[in-house]
Amino acid sequence: MKQVGFFDVDERLRRVSDLGDPLEVMAEIIDFEGFRPVLDKALARSDRSKGGRPPFDPVLMFKILILQALNDLSDERAEFLITDRLSYMRFLGLGLGDKAPDRNTIWTFREKLKEAGVIDDLFASFDKQITSSGYHATHGQLVDASLVNAPKQRLTDAEKAAIKEGKTARDIWENPKRAAQKDTEARWTIKYSKKKAGAPKGQVDIAIPAFGYKSHIMTDRAHGFIRSFTVTDASRHDGAQLSDLLRRDIMATGVWADSAYRSKKNEAWLARHGLISHIHRKKPPGKLMPDHIRRGNATRSKVRAFVEHVFADQKHRMGMKIRTIGIDRAKIKIGLCNIAYNMRRLVCHERRARA
Repeated sequence: MKQVGFFDVDERLRRVSDLGDPLEVMAEIIDFEGFRPVLDKALARSDRSKGGRPPFDPVLMFKILILQALNDLSDERAEFLITDRLSYMRFLGLGLGDKAPDRNTIWTFREKLKEAGVIDDLFASFDKQITSSGYHATHGQLVDASLVNAPKQRLTDAEKAAIKEGKTARDIWENPKRAAQKDTEARWTIKYSKKKAGAPKGQVDIAIPAFGYKSHIMTDRAHGFIRSFTVTDASRHDGAQLSDLLRRDIMATGVWADSAYRSKKNEAWLARHGLISHIHRKKPPGKLMPDHIRRGNATRSKVRAFVEHVFADQKHRMGMKIRTIGIDRAKIKIGLCNIAYNMRRLVCHERRARA
């Protein structure tokens, strides 16, 4: 077999570029160095006076988390692909002779970000980069939520009762290894699927139990970027998160959301803060939906539907799901998916503008 030389690698990378390497375009458009101040503060690097192996660059490690979010990669799969793919090496700034982070290093880095609680700061940092690129949040705020599945828990009735009382995993299970595998923060909920075409008249929607967390987001109507987010367990009501998602520091006063967000409390809060409600109206209990309300909801749906495209992209293209235990890790996962989605959208806007 012919020995591979540096010129052969350069030729292969040129070929990858000619075929259209999305990671090369992303590295060109996005300023990853803008995340360094937040990362350095979160990691609190030591002065290394006692020696030891130098740590990997935090921006490189953050890029790995973005690769994982974009491609639904486990730590093991990420380690393999970083070592195997030239496009991944180039994106991370690694050469053929450089040592790549292993799965334990990736896990440890993500855990440090979780312990520092900086996912909101990282998200805000990139939101500023989006705005400084000229994509201001205007024309309205679209709000929605989506269930994100987590590993289901097999529990006894006594264990379920203990969780409802607010006990932690270590309080319930004496074995620390078993306790570490039990998620006491995710919750069950019921989601309803729409009736299939041709179903018998009067058939109710199918109720499907789901276990995990909820991703709540707000996107701007003008450009479709996620501008704020929050994460709760799956049992939380969507409407209770409205005031935490809406922003009053942007040029967007209109609010679009489905009927789960309509309540007297939310309508009063919107009016008090100068925001205009375009939230869907609910069907009167025990009555048919009046035609004027149905037409109004249909008009609102033409705007509100765009926020659902975000979840469709994250779940079907990016494979967003929860593999870990606990809401803090779930927030890191969902937050990174939101940042990665915004990165892809910024690349899309910038390429369109240049064309």
